[in-house]
Amino acid sequence: MRIFISTGEVSGDLQGSLLVTALRQQAQEENLELELVGLGGEKMAAAGMKLLANTAAIGSVGLTESLRFIIPTWRIQQKVKSYLKTNPIDLLVLIDYMGPNLTIANYLRKTYPNLPILYYIAPQAWVWSPTKRETTQIMAVTDRLLAIFPGEAEFFRNQGLDVTWVGHPLLDRITKEAPSREVARKKLGIDQNQTVITLLPASRIQELRYLLPPICGAAQQLQSQLPDVKLLLPVSLKDYQAQIEETLKEFNLTVQLLDGRETLTAIACADLAITKSGTVNLEIALLNVPQVILYRVSPLTMAIARRIFKFDLPFVSPTNIVLNRGIMPELLQEQATASNIAQAGLELLLNGDRRATIAQDYQALREALGEPGVCERAAQAVLEFASGRQKSRA
Repeated sequence: MRIFISTGEVSGDLQGSLLVTALRQQAQEENLELELVGLGGEKMAAAGMKLLANTAAIGSVGLTESLRFIIPTWRIQQKVKSYLKTNPIDLLVLIDYMGPNLTIANYLRKTYPNLPILYYIAPQAWVWSPTKRETTQIMAVTDRLLAIFPGEAEFFRNQGLDVTWVGHPLLDRITKEAPSREVARKKLGIDQNQTVITLLPASRIQELRYLLPPICGAAQQLQSQLPDVKLLLPVSLKDYQAQIEETLKEFNLTVQLLDGRETLTAIACADLAITKSGTVNLEIALLNVPQVILYRVSPLTMAIARRIFKFDLPFVSPTNIVLNRGIMPELLQEQATASNIAQAGLELLLNGDRRATIAQDYQALREALGEPGVCERAAQAVLEFASGRQKSRA
């Protein structure tokens, strides 16, 4: 059985690697010969997938921000089409990454109309899309959806799609890989009583431009008020390190940079995280660390989103979306200033009642994400779906 898995960006590579590991384990248990090939990053390759192209650094949020990736994405898509013409597959698995994934899926739907297509982790168009266009596009190419959020499952099921809610795979990652606060601090040589703030600014190149400066400005203010504070920053991609170091120097910040593989350790030992909006917010929540969440795009992108697409969402972070209430502060666009971030951070560090409430909210969030064993359930559903479609075509 040959399965093609397609995703992009750092978060997609992480989610994909968890699925690849589970698929290989499941296939071994069932004595099934399985070949996994596709698009992703180093984590998926390390987990055992043949990498056709590395898409971990290809991704953006916004209109102007995406221009730089048009040609690289097109080249990768041509490579995928050429490969699939001479290497038939039994199943296409899409993970998030809406634009590029829909292009590949539409090509395969027209070229091989009987090829089964499964979407695992649907793009969050079901949350933010102001029209039904994106939902229609996703449903047009999807035979089955494995949902990770209860709201995602309910939304697409109401649209008539075949949906299975498996839970969120980060539950498995945290359960199996995350150290305790005490162990994390020992590993990094940090005193158990020292105040630690972990900075998580970027998994996309655009975020270094729009998010890193206000985060560094906030860290500078916090360091001036809390002189003994320890700052950590895990670098999600090595290509970002030089730019990060240059920005830190501009703000005269003393920050311990860590390899991206130490992200869970950096979060686990923290008293506070200052972070971009994204999948990492759920990792922070599952490790019970208070967080200030922010996001910014180019002024032109935001102007178009507001005026033409009527962009106006109550929440953008998955941490708040899951429970549909603002359990953690979100600072978006003009509100994402260094002073606002620092003020919100101090409140979370120093207000004991607020931290107690956060702990209760995080417990509710954890319960809403399902039960551990997500990756095994997802892998079993993928293989059963592929096997069933194989038999129906035979």
